Amino acid sequence: VQLQASGGGLVQAGGSLRLSCAAPGTITSVFNGLNMAWYRQAPGKQRELVAQLTSGGSTNYVDSVKVRFTISRVSARKTVYLQMNSLKPEDTAVYYCNGERIGCNYWGQGTQVTVSS
Repeated sequence: VQLQASGGGLVQAGGSLRLSCAAPGTITSVFNGLNMAWYRQAPGKQRELVAQLTSGGSTNYVDSVKVRFTISRVSARKTVYLQMNSLKPEDTAVYYCNGERIGCNYWGQGTQVTVSS
């Protein structure tokens, strides 16, 4: 499974961005069976889990992004999105998408999100 992350950029505080994680070469049924997640890593900090979306449709968010971020899946596009609203400077980080299935983990390349104050 190859994951392609995109959508990062520079935005002012209070703004929005939508990150995409696509798996174009993956069979749809395999993609739908993936538990998907977005992680982020800020300079000098450990990578942290931001949002999860299980194959069954359950979601989970780190407290700092609840209400502001939404993770979703569009099976027809084999893409998972992270809609980020009301962005704060502390959201600045490299964001990574992750797919997990039967104990195997797949990572996309990082996409930089920078929020200016």
